[in-house]
Amino acid sequence: MLITLKIDHVTIAGPALASMEQAFAALGLQTDYGGPHSNGITHMALLGFDDGSYIELISSLEPGLKETIFWGDHIAGNSGPCAWAVQADDVAAEAARVAALGIAVKGPVTMNRRRPDGKLVEWHLAFLGDKGAGATLPFIIKDMTPREWRVLPSASVAGRLTGVAMVILGVAKLEAAIELFQQVYGWPAPQITTDPTFGAKLAYFAGTPVTLAAPLAAGDWLSARLARFGESPCAYLLSATNFEATCQDFRLTPSAMWFKRQVAWFDPAKLNGVQLGLIA
Repeated sequence: MLITLKIDHVTIAGPALASMEQAFAALGLQTDYGGPHSNGITHMALLGFDDGSYIELISSLEPGLKETIFWGDHIAGNSGPCAWAVQADDVAAEAARVAALGIAVKGPVTMNRRRPDGKLVEWHLAFLGDKGAGATLPFIIKDMTPREWRVLPSASVAGRLTGVAMVILGVAKLEAAIELFQQVYGWPAPQITTDPTFGAKLAYFAGTPVTLAAPLAAGDWLSARLARFGESPCAYLLSATNFEATCQDFRLTPSAMWFKRQVAWFDPAKLNGVQLGLIA
């Protein structure tokens, strides 16, 4: 059975939320503060898009505090991309389906965060796989409270950036990761290419929001990232109402071709090293 995934949100981690917010705002990506999580350790800001997906910026409430449940190494180590989530109509049913395949599953669990206006936002979660929350396989999520309580399009990008289009997952062994996604989601064999500029061998599952990226050589940036943080998202690509105009508006790098689609990038030096781009 071919499973369709709809990205709920993607997460970017760093040791100080304010510095991440400032870096995004300096490029015209003004985020909205979302409040503290129910774990009492992390808080977040978000960049919401027209299709309901969003980028979550996450950090510790206290600088230097290492979060003990999710993404502690990513937060402390300023990893940038660290996790991704997909929507589920029934979290328990999807968790059971994946568990029946022999895949490790944690949950469902209920979590929440308190918005600055005092409103409590709640959701169900389950975590798939054994490599951390949303590391390789996504975690699955369903709102308990109205969706618009959790996210609305951010004014800074409304009508221009329309959603999270692609998650690029850093993996150590490309074939093993391909087999995992085929096992869990029933996808056909991916298209394969190499991007020397990005520095990875890429495997794209056509019609999905997933591209796998494996290092080209020992000691390159992706190898170093994998050694430090393990398998997890290493970059995200967004969609836009007008690719060319948006590239000009945000002064993105000249575009490359990924699987017959144009890709351009924000300057990672201006985003604390975060690999964030746009795909046509």
